[in-house]
Amino acid sequence: MLKNQSLLTFLDECKSLSQLKQIHAQLIATGLTQFPPFASRILSFTATSNSCDIEYSYKFFLQLSSPTIFNYNTIIRGYSNSRNPNKGICVFVDMLRNGVDPDYLTYPFVVKALARLSEFEVGLGVHCRIMKTGFLSDKFVGNSLIHLYGSCGKVKCARKVFEGMIDKNRVSWNCMLDGYAKCGDVVSAREVFEVMPERDVVSWSSLIDGYVKKGEYSEALAVFERMQVLGVKGNEVTLVSVLCACAHMGALEKGRTMNMYIIENGLPLTLVLRTSLVDMYAKCGAIEDALAVFRGVLGRQTDVLIWNAMIGGFATHGFDKESFDMFTEMKIAGVTPDEITYLCMLSACAHGGLVKEAWCFFEILGKDGLKPKTEHYACMVDVLARAGQVDEAYQFLCQMPMQPTASMLGALLSGCINNRKLDLAEIVGKWLIELEPDHDGRYVGLSNVYAVIKRWEEARAMREVMEKRGVKKSPGYSFVEIFGTLHKFIAHDKTHAMSEQIYMMLSILLEQMTSNADSVTDASLCGPEYVSACFQNLI
Repeated sequence: MLKNQSLLTFLDECKSLSQLKQIHAQLIATGLTQFPPFASRILSFTATSNSCDIEYSYKFFLQLSSPTIFNYNTIIRGYSNSRNPNKGICVFVDMLRNGVDPDYLTYPFVVKALARLSEFEVGLGVHCRIMKTGFLSDKFVGNSLIHLYGSCGKVKCARKVFEGMIDKNRVSWNCMLDGYAKCGDVVSAREVFEVMPERDVVSWSSLIDGYVKKGEYSEALAVFERMQVLGVKGNEVTLVSVLCACAHMGALEKGRTMNMYIIENGLPLTLVLRTSLVDMYAKCGAIEDALAVFRGVLGRQTDVLIWNAMIGGFATHGFDKESFDMFTEMKIAGVTPDEITYLCMLSACAHGGLVKEAWCFFEILGKDGLKPKTEHYACMVDVLARAGQVDEAYQFLCQMPMQPTASMLGALLSGCINNRKLDLAEIVGKWLIELEPDHDGRYVGLSNVYAVIKRWEEARAMREVMEKRGVKKSPGYSFVEIFGTLHKFIAHDKTHAMSEQIYMMLSILLEQMTSNADSVTDASLCGPEYVSACFQNLI
């Protein structure tokens, strides 16, 4: 009995998987592995602790002659957090077959696994079983169902469960908010957010992420600023979303501020955050800053994501040589390239006009056991089109094992126009309109082709077709960051708070450029210092 108690104490104080295995060996030698307290502790350590080894845990579980409900729940929970959540569902099915009745702790783990798999139909079946067994009143079970339906894009089902819950807690509201945000319904997400009885960092992060996924980056930043004013401290999830918004808007100064926010608030600079910083700096054009963050990562050799962010940053800004060097360095470090890596390399080839190298990477992709996806084919079309090989690009596109996408045809159309292959441009332009009849840019693109070859009637006809189909041209816009503040500008827009001064500035510049076009000898009159001085005088 004393020896048993000592072994239990060792299990409770166990710190690593290697120690656990030594104790496990002792239990096998003494025949105590089937004793419930030992079995439960071994399963809990190997399936749910930081030293988690779910496969080891499952092998041990299979050796139990009469596993308890606690044992089943432990294994299902472990798999629901693992890379193979489907195996958790299989254990649940075996549990039912063996006549072990699930309890209120079983269903949240099962439903979590289904949510990760986006298994809506199976989820409905489990939901029915939950209702029959009377566990729907449990708030943890209800919350897991809201999360499941939200993850599957079935927000109406999620809302029905939410409305039917008598005992809602903060997690219930967060799950409902997150469900709307994931589905892109930021209006409903905002409505839920504003009426929540209490909010936490998860609530704010979900709303910010929803705006980012919807492409409403300025609104995402506005929510974060409101969050700061109210004194709510962001976490890793919050900052990743905010940095993503900064990256898409090119808001470099705002991104630098976020970098300082991470440091000043003592947030751990995790690999995920460092990757987001590299991506933000690279997309904002601050390649040296991106490289500095990249070089500061300890253990980066084991993670492909941060390498992809750095290689992609070089590629986007035309540093094809640096992309190639980084790719070589990555392989020397023992990091295996993935599909995104090759996509970045193909992008580098496109910007550098390196057709031969692009074909080489495209072939290596298949040899490395990675199947080329639509994006890789689109990149190859872009490589060929940019290099002026539009006929080859068209042939490649026609021989693909999948239907061409709009991005492929768009890249080919640009190549045709730039290289004056206007007959082919007309074919591709019509193809694009068939593929995306509601996209304004497709009609404008073909209209521009007709205008270049002076077929005015066809150009006008394209505009008329747009009107008949109710397709309106979306106005283009741009963001300008001044002293850390983002300003959005649309053509002929006068909604900006300083639009009167801006148009006055443009008028002065136009007058100066016209009057001094032939006589200006002082280059400073055309420089940014002169423009800045004029603008400062206006404000």
